[in-house]
Amino acid sequence: MPSEVRHRVDRGQDYPLVRLTGVLDETTAAPVRSALFDVLATQPEAVVVDIAGLRAARADAVEVLREVLDETRDWPGSHLALCGSTDATAWRPSGWPVWPDPAGAFAALGAPDPARRVDAGLEPAVGAARRSRQVITEACGRWDRPDLAGNACIVATEMVNNVVAHVRTSMRLMLALRGDTMSVAVRDGSAVIPRLGGPVAPTSYGGRGLLLIDAVADRWGNLPLDDGKVVWARLEGKRPAPRTRHAGMTDPARG
Repeated sequence: MPSEVRHRVDRGQDYPLVRLTGVLDETTAAPVRSALFDVLATQPEAVVVDIAGLRAARADAVEVLREVLDETRDWPGSHLALCGSTDATAWRPSGWPVWPDPAGAFAALGAPDPARRVDAGLEPAVGAARRSRQVITEACGRWDRPDLAGNACIVATEMVNNVVAHVRTSMRLMLALRGDTMSVAVRDGSAVIPRLGGPVAPTSYGGRGLLLIDAVADRWGNLPLDDGKVVWARLEGKRPAPRTRHAGMTDPARG
């Protein structure tokens, strides 16, 4: 009888709580990976996975969790935690921290900071790229990070225009700020993964989108999903140096 893993997502918590039940083996690894990617594609700050009802058929079955951790380390960069296991040692090869119960995992993660994340829906129509730039400019203004806006707008314009021209599905623009790093991501309904094909001839029309993204982004990549994909880029900001003020008769030094 083939093995099976069921999953249920509880979004009524501070972070998504994914409950997995069944047997984790070579047959069910792919569905587990897809289910976790689908949750991570919403760009949560963290995901907690309850494995109380999950059994690993073999010691190496947890490798799929290690792969999820590695493949999403740069985007969305969510904190990942397992909970509900009485044998944490068996799950440690996954690289995920393991907690006895969901309450312990949520307490360790702390409260989310939704102000540092933006999610906006866009339709594949003329003006979508302009709207994405407006969203980015407004977000960078709220975050007091105007240094990030220019390159973020370049990245979003290329991603959104690609969806408008070629994919023609609804999309979601997702932004996040982590320290001095900003991520820009666009989710669409096409499974076609963009590839960087090398230099484009000066007389060629189009085809420069990924080259521009590659030029301004610290890193970029994609997250494949069952119903499409997310294309993402990470941008390293450069805060302007604080202005030095010199003491004088009208601006005395403070002691």
